[in-house]
Amino acid sequence: MVKVLFVCMGNICRSPTAHGVFRAMVESEGLAGQIEIDSAGTHAYHVGSAPDKRAAATAKTRGVDLSDLVARRVDVADFELFDYVLAMDQENFLALSEICPREHLEKIQLFMDFAPEMRTREVPDPYYGGPSGFERVFDLVETASRALLNDIRRRHLSG
Repeated sequence: MVKVLFVCMGNICRSPTAHGVFRAMVESEGLAGQIEIDSAGTHAYHVGSAPDKRAAATAKTRGVDLSDLVARRVDVADFELFDYVLAMDQENFLALSEICPREHLEKIQLFMDFAPEMRTREVPDPYYGGPSGFERVFDLVETASRALLNDIRRRHLSG
């Protein structure tokens, strides 16, 4: 079982979008029994909350359901449990690096590094913007998710 954790600041916009998009992709490829997916935040602002309504609405219009997701905060145990700990931006990458046990630091990566063709290393936070920001996040997440799935297939599921 390959385990993937998506991380943003509050776990209500970017990381649940990535969680939902990647889960839908994994399920459509028949790999749900081989890949476990979760999301979390580096801060506890929204623990127990559903995804942002704008993120959920954008996902729904694209055929992705986020309604079962609930925000939680990253726990130190996550670094042992997950194979991929994917930060949405540099700020969250650094926050994860500060709490991660040294032996698991290599698991932390910027999610967009899987999609260099998008020419950005960060998924921008759409929280204070309008609907177009959530559409942009979905586009970035969808592209990086495809590349991540290809990486997991190549590294963990081939053979």
